[in-house]
Parts: sequence; structure tokens; C-alpha cells
Amino acid sequence: MTSPILSDHATLSALTEDRMAWLALALTPQLGPRRILRAIERCSSPSKIISMGLTELESLQFPAESVQFIFEGHARRAADQQVEELAKTGASFITYSDDAYPERLREIFDPPVLLWIRGNAELLAQPSLAVVGTRHPTPYGTGMAEMLSRDLASRGLIILSGMARGVDTAAHRGALAAKRPTIAIWGTGVDVIYPKENKSLAEQIIDGGGAIVSEFPLGTFPAPQNFPKRNRILSGMSVGVLVIEAAEYSGTRVTARCALEQNRDVFAVPGNVTTKNAWGPNTLIKQGAKLTATWEDVWEELPSPVRVQLTAQNGSESNSGAAASLFDEAPLPPHESRVMSVLRHDEALQLDEIMEKLESELSSSEIFTALFELELAGRIRQLPGKNYVKSF
Repeated sequence: MTSPILSDHATLSALTEDRMAWLALALTPQLGPRRILRAIERCSSPSKIISMGLTELESLQFPAESVQFIFEGHARRAADQQVEELAKTGASFITYSDDAYPERLREIFDPPVLLWIRGNAELLAQPSLAVVGTRHPTPYGTGMAEMLSRDLASRGLIILSGMARGVDTAAHRGALAAKRPTIAIWGTGVDVIYPKENKSLAEQIIDGGGAIVSEFPLGTFPAPQNFPKRNRILSGMSVGVLVIEAAEYSGTRVTARCALEQNRDVFAVPGNVTTKNAWGPNTLIKQGAKLTATWEDVWEELPSPVRVQLTAQNGSESNSGAAASLFDEAPLPPHESRVMSVLRHDEALQLDEIMEKLESELSSSEIFTALFELELAGRIRQLPGKNYVKSF
């Protein structure tokens, strides 16, 4: 009779072998997720595939290049090398068979067989919302992304985005402003920061208890084909996708289409019809996406079990307070109120223009003082070139 200790050791060894086999298959050229999952379903475990002979591998209908890569031991050696690199970077990976693998992602047509992760893997199981949009947003788009992400994160939803320039960056910053974790889904390896200027943001995401996730191995550099592929994970992990500004041929359309195919809710912030970035969300609204102006527009559409879970986790905070509004503002001193009246959410105004508009009512020192106080209070934001917009 096998002793319990030996039995447990054997089980642990088998689990380790299976994890390494998952990794080896994920690193094998020409093998996509569906092909790997079908083969594992047929063979009952990934480790059996890695140890197969040439004829057996060919019977799985793998491409010739993949068969040779596995049979000659390259797949296993690639997995060993990847594990060494993971140890250096502090990253880890989860496989399709792990309990930590996000359940919603299993539901999609071609779920990745393996996810590389830096940060808190437990977040992947929590209800999340993908926030996506153009890399070149207007001040209005940036402000709405930050505001909605902040408000929804503060009520327990995990904000997902791709950490690209523009709306993605604003979404992550909004969640961080709420002191809540956020998840970035990358189209590169989790050790390759893209874009480079977001290095500080990546560090803030990890330090804030969030996570960086990718289906691409360590060392994968940005390639155009990686990002549309990445988008199916953004929508697949989430309960819905929120679109904020996207031009007619924006990559955001790919994420929205994936969401619809995956039976996820699609939300869209309406835009000014005279700007090209309004085309995406306005078209989605015409096609049935939920028009979104405040966090409540998303909250009321969440599945009941998700709302119950978030309310239980966050107490009554999720439903407390009066109805959200973009226009509620506490009274301001007269000079500040007058300066606020000429500023907008969706368009920056240059300092000289503000002075011209108010020169008959306020002195330059009164305008400077009002701008300073409003910025200090977070009511307005100063953009490069002495441009000002209202904050959300």
C-alpha cells in the first residue's frame, strides 16, 4: 500500500508536470488555444501529449512544425527557460485548468490556455468592467473615462483596460484615484511595458494591488496583430464593455464586436456628433448599446448576482447617495463661479481666450486667483499650453 506521504508527493509531481506541459504547449509554434484544448480533452492530460511519440502526435492533427517542436524536446526546454525567466521577473502563470483561471473567460470561443500574470491573480475572479476607447481622446473623453472608472471602481467593480495611451490610461488612473485595484491586459509580455511612457502607471497598478495580464510569453514585443487578439480577453473577462470615444476605424470596434459575440453588455458614452471620436459610441448606441452618462447607467444593467456580490463586498456604499449627476456642484465664490461658466468639459480653453471673454468683468489678477483656486479644488484641470477644462 502506498503511504499517504508518497501519494501526496506523486500527486504534487503530476500537477507540476501538467503545469509545465500546459506551458510547453502554449509555447509551441502554430498551436492555437482551440487546437490545444481539443487535444487535451482527447488525451485527458497535457503531460501525456508532451511525452507522445511522433506517430501519436501526428494523429492529433497538429501542424508538422508543432509536432517536430514537441517531439524533439524543444517545447519542454522552452517551458524550462520560461520558468527561469519568470523567477527573475517575479511573474507567474495560470493555466486553463487552474482554479484561479477566470470563469467568464472559459465561456468564450477561444479562451487562452495560459495567462502570464504580474500582481494579484485573485482579482481575475472578481466582477469586472472593460473600459476602452481611442488613443487620442478629447478632454471630454479623458474626463469621462476617469470619472466613470473612479465611480464604478469605488463601488467594487474591477476596471479592466489595455493600458494604451488615451482612454485606457485614463480608465486605470480613475480606478487608482478611487484607491481600488485595476487590471491591465497587455498585447506584449508582462515584462515588456508598452507604451514606454506608462512605466510609472504599470508600477502604480502593481503597487495598488492590481494585476498585469497577458496571453503572450515573456519577452513578446508589441506587434500589430497582438492587440486585436488581446481585445477578446478584455471583453471575455468582463461583465460588460464601456466604450468612450472611438473613431470609425478604431480598434475599439474589435473589442465591442467581441463583447457582442460573447454575449456581454455593451455601454457607450455619447459624443459630440461633430467630432470623429463620437462615431464609435454613437453608432453603438444606435445599435442597442446602453447610453451611459453616470455610474448608475452601468450599475442598473449589471446581472443581479453581480450586484448582490458587489453590495455584499462593499456594504451599502454601492447603492448609497443621491442619483449621480454630471451637473451637481457646490456653490462657488462669485469670481470662481464666473470663470467656471466660460469653461467646458469637452473643449479646452486657452488662458488668453479666458481673459478675453472675462476682461469686461474681472481683472487679470482675479482670473488668475480664480483659476488657481479652482484647480486646487479639483474643479478644473490645466492642460499643456495654459489650456483649461472643467473636471468631471
